[in-house]
Amino acid sequence: MQIWRWLCLKHSFPVCFAAVSFFLLLVSSSKSPLGIHPLDAKYFAAEVIKCKDGSKSFTRDRLNDNFCDCLDGTDEPGTSACPAGKFYCRNVGSIPQFIFSSRVNDHFCDCCDGSDEYDGSILCPNTCIMGGNVEYKTEDYVSTTSHLHSTKLKEMKIGIKLEDLIQTLAGLLCNGGPNLKVQYPSNFIHVRFGFSSSL
Repeated sequence: MQIWRWLCLKHSFPVCFAAVSFFLLLVSSSKSPLGIHPLDAKYFAAEVIKCKDGSKSFTRDRLNDNFCDCLDGTDEPGTSACPAGKFYCRNVGSIPQFIFSSRVNDHFCDCCDGSDEYDGSILCPNTCIMGGNVEYKTEDYVSTTSHLHSTKLKEMKIGIKLEDLIQTLAGLLCNGGPNLKVQYPSNFIHVRFGFSSSL
């Protein structure tokens, strides 16, 4: 990192910008294709790639083309085209993991870095540094949504009851109820209407 600091402090902005841009270009071009473990990058770097089960070969341009050429899913690690495929989540800052490729672009953030939802239809926050890797469980999702739904219904019912109560109180007050006293259980605030000075 010291070389970048020296380069940017000693030279003009255009030189610094060009050097940093070149470095970023080198780093980004050396990345392995989406969904591939870094140790498998050399395997997928060849122009002709063999399916890991040995059944056939395919050219590099058919890698992640959203069509399953290999029965074992070797050619589609970054798409959901092959049912047997696995997608590699880098999860930088947390624990790397493989997920079933059927979970790629399924509108659920399975990788804590959000790399499995790359099509842009959903934005996944990067939660890797915050501990990430919260396992997605269907029963958790169902129980959470049903709890939220029941809570919303309760809130709606309470809101309706409060509105009815306010209307009733307003009606009683308008009908000459200066001695009206409303009391709730002890854990609620006592509300009293009236002209008397005693509580």
